[in-house]
Amino acid sequence: MIQLFISVLLFFVLFFGISFILNMILRQTWLMAFVFPLIVMLIIDTFPFSTYFTDPGYAFSTLGNEFITLGIQDAIILLSGFIGTIVAGMVIKFLRKNGYQMF
Repeated sequence: MIQLFISVLLFFVLFFGISFILNMILRQTWLMAFVFPLIVMLIIDTFPFSTYFTDPGYAFSTLGNEFITLGIQDAIILLSGFIGTIVAGMVIKFLRKNGYQMF
């Protein structure tokens, strides 16, 4: 249980930080929210990324099976990372609304 709590906290902070920095640099508020599913694909799959181009049928069917067999703890951890990206987008929008031009 402690490991789950620490993992959730780490994924939230990690993806919040990455999203916040990308939002500051690229000025695209919700970019990381759209990139996050690709990152999850890379975390979950067990084969090289090139397989998506060389054998897409196998790659996507295997990825679908791995999503289905994903444990509830893993899903919670990945969801906390996605929530971190959403919160970072909301913080950036709040800062821009309040006049911080560098954000």
